[in-house]
Amino acid sequence: MRDILTDRPPGCVAQLTRRALGAALLLPAAARAQGPNGGSSTRPVTIIAPFGPGTPPDLVARMLAEALQRQRAQPFVVDNRPGASGTIGAAAVARAAPDGQTLLIATGTAAMNVSLFRSLPYDPVGSFAPVVLLASVPFAIIAHPAAGATLPEVVARARANPGRVNYATPGVGTPHHVATEMLRQRTGIQIEHVPYRAAGGAVADILNGTVSLMFLPAPQAVELSRDGRVRVLAVATEARLPELPAVPTTAEAGVPDMLMSDWYGLFAPGATPPDTVLRLNEAVNAVLPAMTQPLAAQGMTSLGGPPERLRALFAAEIARWAAVIRTGGISAE
Repeated sequence: MRDILTDRPPGCVAQLTRRALGAALLLPAAARAQGPNGGSSTRPVTIIAPFGPGTPPDLVARMLAEALQRQRAQPFVVDNRPGASGTIGAAAVARAAPDGQTLLIATGTAAMNVSLFRSLPYDPVGSFAPVVLLASVPFAIIAHPAAGATLPEVVARARANPGRVNYATPGVGTPHHVATEMLRQRTGIQIEHVPYRAAGGAVADILNGTVSLMFLPAPQAVELSRDGRVRVLAVATEARLPELPAVPTTAEAGVPDMLMSDWYGLFAPGATPPDTVLRLNEAVNAVLPAMTQPLAAQGMTSLGGPPERLRALFAAEIARWAAVIRTGGISAE
């Protein structure tokens, strides 16, 4: 995972994309309005966000649409298609014409869905052409103070009381659920799953002590821990986070091979010509520097790189989560 997700690709994408962005801004509007297939186009490009308005994928999609619209002098619109853990929106892109005019913002959930659903209305690999890896956000483990002061303490308590320690998630098959199942498998503990309909209810019951622990994106964990109502037990990353310097990584807390980050990638329909994919990739890499601060404000790290980087990550994530989901007997249906 380190080489795929956290390391910058060879050639320093950040420097290359800064130069590309500067060059793009010097082009006349007519040149920047070139369509995905190389010709002049004013047709709107649709970016499908397979989750609802205000969710992280929607925010990333809107940042990207705004940045690309400024760069290319071409309309980019966001179309929210929520439902079925993102599979409804993904199916719409799988069926779209492979002309670069319809794109998908996918998250790490897309890799989990391959194993969570008995069948999908598309080929999870063949129906999509990876364009670019956009951003990632790490996860952390939080707990009510009564559950324990450290992750080893919580694990020891769970071992001594099988089934008596519980955890919250926003629902069956969510990244929060799959991540906690991975923790359970890595430690051998028996803990009780308490699924909610949304993250808000789960967080509320962590705060009042009804449930003991929960995986959350690190930015949310930071905010919740400011007043001491929850503890951040560990971050599921290779290195400690600057915003949580005193919080150990999961490996430091005694749980190795326990990495968890959500990621955001841009995909096109599977039959999209390689030259169209390359043009889209170059366009997005050119605007990512301008998105770095807005993404950081949401706790995300901008990434970028060639299509192969996203393709490799997606394949690795499908295999990694398949093992966890199969062992845990998790199903979204």
